Amino acid sequence: MTATENRPWRGVLVATALPLNEDLSVDYDRYAQHCAWLVENGCDGVVPNGSLGEYQVLTPEERAKVVETAVSAIGGARVMPGVAAYGSAEARRWAEQARDAGCRSVMLLPPNAYRADERSVLAHYEAVAEAGVPVVAYNNPIDTKVDLVPELLAKLHAEGYIHGVKEFSGDVRRAYRIAELASELDLLIGADDVLLELAVAGAKGWVAGYPNALPAASVELYHAAVEGDLDTARKLYRQLHPLLRWDSQVEFVQAIKLSMDIVGRHGGRVRPPRVPLLPEQEATVRAATEKALAAGLA
Repeated sequence: MTATENRPWRGVLVATALPLNEDLSVDYDRYAQHCAWLVENGCDGVVPNGSLGEYQVLTPEERAKVVETAVSAIGGARVMPGVAAYGSAEARRWAEQARDAGCRSVMLLPPNAYRADERSVLAHYEAVAEAGVPVVAYNNPIDTKVDLVPELLAKLHAEGYIHGVKEFSGDVRRAYRIAELASELDLLIGADDVLLELAVAGAKGWVAGYPNALPAASVELYHAAVEGDLDTARKLYRQLHPLLRWDSQVEFVQAIKLSMDIVGRHGGRVRPPRVPLLPEQEATVRAATEKALAAGLA
């Protein structure tokens, strides 16, 4: 069994954008095609129902069907759904749904309806871990206001509640502290625009945004970075960074979907309360995407 089979959260897992029809209903057929296309282009799997997948504005029926669609398209081992919810019981139910659909790991934010303390965070991850599917924590203190600092991650890992962490704080120094405190906890790159820094620091995977539009070049960048081919990695990183940095912006969903449209994939619309990019934002994303196309990166 390979490391990726044993730890299916390793490698390049794309936090998938969700294609919508003109009436804003979910286009499941197109979503299945998108998941398959990503794997065909070298990605190791997908993360449905993350923030890029607009899970917060899906109905429970839609959210479940998105997971089932991804599993049908590429197999459960390649699918790590987001199971975030305001309550631990609901998050556990989503973990159970993912497990029953055939998924072999899930990704979980800390409690985010309020600024949870450490005891609440530990209880939340304990409750979801009881579903019996490996949990990857998602640290996004910018949006959740709850920071899974290295010391807390080490406690969660020591208790057996988590097996990896998607690190989105932007503080690359944490990689070394996490490795010191919990050497078996897999660090996953959580923000596209710190990929090279975290890869060099020992990351085992990338929960990625921009491969939705540019999978082959993104996968090449990731492998060059983790394998120490820094000449290749630095060149690609500089070329792609004007796009990768959008993954850390408020408008990341709209930006990535626009890039998908430009390269010939279906990005399309977003559900409210998100609104379209401002003209100057659209122009910036369009210019950077077209430059990447001209450089042969799509």
